[in-house]
Amino acid sequence: MELKVIDGKGLVSASMSASDELFGREYNEALIHQVVIAYQANARFGNSKQKGRSEIAKSTRKPWAQKGTGRARAGMASSPLWRGGGKIFPNSPDENFTQKVNRKMYRAGLASIFSQLVREDRLTVVDNLSLEAPKTKLLAQKMVDMGFDSSRVLIIVNDIDDNLYLSSRNLPNVLVLEAHLADPVSLVRFPKVLVTLDAMRKIEEMLA
Repeated sequence: MELKVIDGKGLVSASMSASDELFGREYNEALIHQVVIAYQANARFGNSKQKGRSEIAKSTRKPWAQKGTGRARAGMASSPLWRGGGKIFPNSPDENFTQKVNRKMYRAGLASIFSQLVREDRLTVVDNLSLEAPKTKLLAQKMVDMGFDSSRVLIIVNDIDDNLYLSSRNLPNVLVLEAHLADPVSLVRFPKVLVTLDAMRKIEEMLA
């Protein structure tokens, strides 16, 4: 498979040969869904705490007699059936939300995402992306020159230098990631993905 490579002005300057196994794979919606959900679940922390019936500060005395009152039987006020009682299955801060996805499935899911980005013309390869100074205006102008003036863009580079990192912090529609940190959620979420030539080689090496 041949992919077009643009320069800093948005003009096609060359082409690169890409692996059909990685960028020409069939779209597997079920696999992509599983990979995305697992990635989000593995990034989740248990930050909710609820009290069980043993943790409720209520008396353990029986509220009323077992028989003769005409009311339903009741054991204690901390019962989950009562208002203010403990939860039956309380949330815990140490709750584990992780989902296991083996390495082969994860790589296949990323390859399926990249293949779909190529088919939908959402993936662009640029020969180089470097800035002379850490200025947001320089990166914003470069985005306009390459045709990304009104799009949310995910930029994937091999190594993030200080100029690129500092220039992208104040652009709300631009996210810069290194190739080994490219995740399925970001790849799916951004309408446009801009990848440098070196990063493409790194991605092929990782997913091979």
